Amino acid sequence: MALIYYVTQIQFEFGAIQLLKQECQRVGIGKPLIVTDQGVKAAGILQKALDALPGMAVAVFDQTPSNPTEAAVRAAVAVYHAQGCDGLIAVGGGSAIDCAKGVAIAATHEGPLTHYATIEGGSPRITERVAPLIAVPTTSGTGSEVARGAILIVDDHRKLGFHSWHLVPKAAICDPELTLGLPARLTAATGMDAVAHCMETFMAPAFNPPADGIALDGLARAWAHIERATTDGSDREARFNLMSASMQGAMAFQKGLGAVHSLSHSLGGVNPLLHHGTLNAMFLPAVVRFNAQAESIRKERRLDRMAQAMGLASGGDIPDALRDMNARLGLPTGLGAMGVQADWFGKIVTGALADHCHKTNPRVASAGEYEALLAESL
Repeated sequence: MALIYYVTQIQFEFGAIQLLKQECQRVGIGKPLIVTDQGVKAAGILQKALDALPGMAVAVFDQTPSNPTEAAVRAAVAVYHAQGCDGLIAVGGGSAIDCAKGVAIAATHEGPLTHYATIEGGSPRITERVAPLIAVPTTSGTGSEVARGAILIVDDHRKLGFHSWHLVPKAAICDPELTLGLPARLTAATGMDAVAHCMETFMAPAFNPPADGIALDGLARAWAHIERATTDGSDREARFNLMSASMQGAMAFQKGLGAVHSLSHSLGGVNPLLHHGTLNAMFLPAVVRFNAQAESIRKERRLDRMAQAMGLASGGDIPDALRDMNARLGLPTGLGAMGVQADWFGKIVTGALADHCHKTNPRVASAGEYEALLAESL
């Protein structure tokens, strides 16, 4: 059993969900609200979490949408207060974990959720009063179980980031066994989310060698195992390494992300039905090509170093390798295949320019450059 303490305490192993009650006791949660969704419930994973909490009174909110909203947060907060809960357990992918982080804020802080959004200057308003949270990821992509941020669609339809060290889960229970039944398409899309986190973190210009090392190792694990995990969902080694890559990407992206996420956050707000990881996969080839001209990328040979982790000859091979991987994984051929239309570009660009990831890209994109990236990804 690997016990890792980096930004939080992580239990990482097949069967780790059995430690859920122990972790509740360690962090002082006596009556948890489990935040999850209908897919996790239908897959039997919610029941596994409940079975791991013998003798505990537990409330459940299972209506998390695929892109969590302020309305869903309000509904979960109502259950939290009505049932007298004193902490949260998120069981699911990034949507459930981010929804739970929203609940952690809203259940303990006054005012609309937007008041606490990063771009609204809200991070300092999030205090230690947040409800304690344990995260149990059921996908390998977002890494939200070890991250200080959450992405939520607020009432005015913007997709905003919420960031505070107080939002880092008190414990992360990473059990690759929970991902063994994940459908191939979801495995591919969430896995490419992990790839995007590792790549964008490594390309971000901030000085953070530990984050760079974690991101490169995560990229190597994800690239080597994503196709295996997608092709054979029961491949335990592939599932283990893909979950590790997901966790590592989020450990590292405290350093910063970039234009891939600026665009996918904005587009996800324009059409909340679009899957975040799939959007990241669509934008990665164009953004890597765009970033190749950045001074920090050239000076530190960052594309060549990523290429080495991916088993490629040079950094110039990365965009085509990403497109080829997307095709082999059965992901869409571009944004157009996902229903995105060119007349959306203006709204997407406006959102991207305001996104919290915009200024941490190695080349800060203009409105025109964002339009070009959208056109190339269409």
